[in-house]
Amino acid sequence: MDPKRELTSVDLAALVTELNRYEGAKVDKAYLYGDDMLRFRMRDFDRGRMELFLEVGDVKRAHLVDPERVPDAPGRPPNFAMMLRNRLSGADFVGVEQFEFDRILIFEFARGDENTKIVVELFGQGNVAVLDEAGEVVQSLETVRLKSRTVAPGAQYEFPSSRLNPLTVSYEALARNMDDSDTDVVRTLATQLNLGGLYAEEICTRAGVEKTTSIEEAGDDEYRALHGAIEELRTRLRSGDFDPRVYTDDDGDVVDATPFPLEEHDRRGLDSEACETFNDALDEYFFRVRFDDGDDVEDAGSSRPDFEEEIEKKKRIIDQQEGAIEGFEQRAETERRRAELLYANYDLVDEVLSTVRETREASVPWDEIRETLEAGAERGIPAAEAVVDVDGAEGTVTIELDGTRVEVVVDTGVEKNADRLYTEAKRIEEKKEGALTAIENTRNELEAVKTRRDEWEAEDEGDGDDGPDGDEEFEDRDWLSMESIPIRSSEEWYERFRWFHTSDGFLVIGGRNADQNEEIVTKYLNKHDLFFHTQAHGGPVTIVKATGPSEPSEAVEFPDSTKEEAAQFAVSYSSIWKQGRYAGEAYMVTPDQVSKTPESGEYIEKGSFVIRGDRTYFRDVAAEVAIGIQCEGETRVIGGPPSAIEDRVATSITVRPGRYAQNDAAKMLYREFRGRFEDQKFLRKIATPDKIQEFLPPGGSELVEE
Repeated sequence: MDPKRELTSVDLAALVTELNRYEGAKVDKAYLYGDDMLRFRMRDFDRGRMELFLEVGDVKRAHLVDPERVPDAPGRPPNFAMMLRNRLSGADFVGVEQFEFDRILIFEFARGDENTKIVVELFGQGNVAVLDEAGEVVQSLETVRLKSRTVAPGAQYEFPSSRLNPLTVSYEALARNMDDSDTDVVRTLATQLNLGGLYAEEICTRAGVEKTTSIEEAGDDEYRALHGAIEELRTRLRSGDFDPRVYTDDDGDVVDATPFPLEEHDRRGLDSEACETFNDALDEYFFRVRFDDGDDVEDAGSSRPDFEEEIEKKKRIIDQQEGAIEGFEQRAETERRRAELLYANYDLVDEVLSTVRETREASVPWDEIRETLEAGAERGIPAAEAVVDVDGAEGTVTIELDGTRVEVVVDTGVEKNADRLYTEAKRIEEKKEGALTAIENTRNELEAVKTRRDEWEAEDEGDGDDGPDGDEEFEDRDWLSMESIPIRSSEEWYERFRWFHTSDGFLVIGGRNADQNEEIVTKYLNKHDLFFHTQAHGGPVTIVKATGPSEPSEAVEFPDSTKEEAAQFAVSYSSIWKQGRYAGEAYMVTPDQVSKTPESGEYIEKGSFVIRGDRTYFRDVAAEVAIGIQCEGETRVIGGPPSAIEDRVATSITVRPGRYAQNDAAKMLYREFRGRFEDQKFLRKIATPDKIQEFLPPGGSELVEE
């Protein structure tokens, strides 16, 4: 029996019961080990020091650890750990709950009037998200952008789709789910009732029902026995009536830890050791367990730190922080606009508030108020027409003003409602200031890692075996079949933008967001460069560089192939891709035609520009990019127009607009590349799904069959 690497939903239900006994404990400090394990040092007034560990990598666990077994604290705390310390130092542990019967724990902490929730996802890829009191993600270990849900800084946290909870299922619901199945009893319990394999077998054993019984042969007697066994499991989990065990095999190796003895483990002949609490059992289990990871284990003799992985992690954090800052700006501006709309429509808003307030003082129910307003809207009364929603539970009315919906509190006047919105805008801007400080700290950390890497490489200089020919030693190699590919990389100024080199060797850069569009034009667009954009709204500012930013500006004759590739780049990374269109239109102008000065009476949004004069158009440009693995010279992932990428890489895959979310498409590409390279370790270091995702256009994608 293989040792378990992840806690089950039953394990988490038991943990919640035990951990809530520590309500009121104080948080001292938070630590982050690597990029997937958190430690919270806390103090319980009755029990003393307690150490809570949350791990969401290949091993997924959450439990208290004996202070004697706590590893040494890591070096300089990364930004994520500093953010946790700022929010949680001195905070009280309010409690923890399990999201439905899923493998998700929600820890809540309170300090003053500020509450923080930490959502720990112990399924799939694993993740930890820190939420503010409004349920917005402050920061997360990983950013998730799927069609079904998003977990990203500045966005509302979204839980996965709900699943049936076997601990609360009624007998009727259990019978319906069983009858709808076309397999046997144990598989139905495991999948349809979400009990998982081990506990599905345990329920069958305790109910006295043969697990291989087909659903066609099962009936009311079997269903009631199974439902009764589930009821007993629920009662035991909620009451805390545990008898925790650590199970070992014939060799004495631990293979499982459970909150109470399992008959299924006894039938397998496993030995068990009793523990005082389930947390103790899990601590003992994970302290003693040894996982056999085969080829996934890095060579123990390699002492060189993985600087590139750390650098990529910092860069991903910076991208998340930049996105959060942009979100704060947009939200603050939205709140200010709502406040201004209240004043601009003062009389109408005041009439709505006064009417509803007077009606409420006459004890008229909210439902009747809603019906009265709807009737008034049908008669064409402007104040009634403006009302789009009434919320009696919150005592608010939502009014539509110039196409924008504004929620106002009935018991206060126009001025106080506007002040509330201005205050909210100010609060959001303060969060933006905090994010700006955080991003500066992360950039400093990134520079520190680069410095350490350069110092390490300087010490090794001269010790290599490349010889005088350098890269020539590796020319004409069959990179895909090589067992060990040397990693050689450097950091370039343009890598935080979208970028590629044309087939003629010219650098092309594009913005990832409005801020970068603004920066590229104001800081990097020189008079001999070329400017590209799409006719469709929402695309990257794209420029072809004649020379580097530190080089003298010189006139260059750009080949047609470079212009065509830049146009394809502009089209592929624009909203055209998001809309699922396979082609679009781009235009080219010179830098002197690009201006930030609008016509009189007009306004230009951030990242937008005025183009004056004639444009050169590129019609019916294919929305298509290639992602490839470069092995000669620099070793890295690159992406861009296929004609610019395919000759530079050992292997490539072409993608076009499709149905797979960006994150999923990146994982599909990674799996495809993994099947092509013999050197898996090389690929894991330079071409993780996160690195691949940086070169995918925003929106859905699909791989093009070759």
